[in-house]
Amino acid sequence: MDRVKTVIVTGASSGLGFAIARAYLARGYNVVGNARSLERLQAAANQLGNPENLLLVPGDIALPETATRLFEQAEENFGQVDILINNAGIFMSKPVAEYSEEDVDAMLATNLKGFFYPSQAAARHMVPNGAGHIVTITAAIAMQPISKVPALLPIMVKGGLNQATRGLALEMAPHNVMVNAVAPGIIATPLTMSNPDEQSLAFMKQMAPTQRIGQPQDIVDAVLYLTDSSFVTGTIVAVDGGTTAGVW
Repeated sequence: MDRVKTVIVTGASSGLGFAIARAYLARGYNVVGNARSLERLQAAANQLGNPENLLLVPGDIALPETATRLFEQAEENFGQVDILINNAGIFMSKPVAEYSEEDVDAMLATNLKGFFYPSQAAARHMVPNGAGHIVTITAAIAMQPISKVPALLPIMVKGGLNQATRGLALEMAPHNVMVNAVAPGIIATPLTMSNPDEQSLAFMKQMAPTQRIGQPQDIVDAVLYLTDSSFVTGTIVAVDGGTTAGVW
């Protein structure tokens, strides 16, 4: 009988993280879900039917002790961790002159440290096992900046994560740990679809050559493909309706 796989998902209480956690639960995987708030995690668990193979581990993912606790509790409850999904992140679009010091600190904390510490913990756990997957959710705009959407902070940080993905993939390849990223375009999540007017919807649709907004399942499908593969590593998969193909 095959061992049940275990996946850690950060930012699992809503949006893409929730959709990814739900997909792995549907496969019968053990899922360790992280978010800042236990209350939000519990609300997500209630929507999922509070399955026994879902473990909730609240905490600020920017702190190294949160990453350590995630892996310790995952091991204690389920044994070996097979997959880490670095999903937690924030996005701020504004002219460069308008970013505040607080904006910079928040972006570096959640997006940068929230990638580094869990990935470091994953490497420490997965290398001795000789197997594993790390997938990070970045942003298509970091691959192809768009003049109509000023977003220097996320372009800078998530663009760095794309390069870090390649670097970590090379480091982990001899240990059979696959490291990849998914770079979403405009996706219909609670964050992007919070009471949009017709003008905003039209603007978001024209951001892609396909003239439509992506769905969370589009990202889920890419994540599942990457974690199913044993021969794909160092890849940034743009799921963006063609946005990164160029400027139009």
